Amino acid sequence: MNKNSLYKGTLQNIILKLLSKEVKMYGYQMTQRAKELTEGELEMTEGALYPLLHKLEADGIITSEIQEINGRNRKYYLLSDKGKRQQILQEVEMRSYLFNLKTIFDI
Repeated sequence: MNKNSLYKGTLQNIILKLLSKEVKMYGYQMTQRAKELTEGELEMTEGALYPLLHKLEADGIITSEIQEINGRNRKYYLLSDKGKRQQILQEVEMRSYLFNLKTIFDI
């Protein structure tokens, strides 16, 4: 099994957590930060990332803003108020899930 397939179901949690710590990020920045934090273990693909970012934006979980950087437009994503609440709830659920997995795998 490809190790990245294990991350697929948690990609939304990862994006929301990154945005909760970095305030605003553009897509490529998210992929690089996740890769950096996991020492190269997690490689988010654009094919997985951007459709989810568009869905989160459509659902009001994140918002976006365009900034011109060196003559080029760059789209930054930010958590909305709804997204901040969602991130907290999902983090609590994820921590519980990870605790239970650790309990099972430590037997």
